[in-house]
Amino acid sequence: MLRGDGNTPVRNGKDQMSRIAIPATIDAAPVASAPLLEAVNQQFGTVPNLFRLLANSPSALAGYLGLNGALAKGALEARTRERIAIAVAELNGCTYCLSAHSYLGKNLAKLDDADIAASREGGSTDPKAAAAVRFAARVVHERGHVNDGDLAAVKAAGYSEAQLLEIVLHVALNTLTNYVNEVAQTEVDFPVVVPRRAT
Repeated sequence: MLRGDGNTPVRNGKDQMSRIAIPATIDAAPVASAPLLEAVNQQFGTVPNLFRLLANSPSALAGYLGLNGALAKGALEARTRERIAIAVAELNGCTYCLSAHSYLGKNLAKLDDADIAASREGGSTDPKAAAAVRFAARVVHERGHVNDGDLAAVKAAGYSEAQLLEIVLHVALNTLTNYVNEVAQTEVDFPVVVPRRAT
């Protein structure tokens, strides 16, 4: 697993252990979580700390993986999903998720540094994607109480009502992991990117 300096577990730029136990191996997790973790391992070639943390509750892990898997088959492209994840992590001040999605955005979704930086500001270098990320940021800021103009703007950019709903669910999914990681203070096992509000 990747860590801040290659060796040391970190959170918010400081050496710190998770406040909730993270099973060290798949075998150390509850039996019902093992097949789910094996599937994660097959997909990523490793099991990031978030998944091992959630494995403490097989129901929590299954719920997260189920929603994540369903949304991955939705109408939003992977690049925009990563942009939204970066924006939400920045707004919620979650070092773990900002680090993970900055890494995944660059290495899997092939976002460039400028687009990652724009996502952290609630936008994108791609005009259509920028509308989706701005809308996601509004959902976070307004706790879902967006106005008619917010809806009109994202629709005018070419997003369907199905995609609009998926944006909201991606905000919810990422807020879920942001909150879990902040409560647990999960050890960051990706190259560390610290949200501005945490510095």
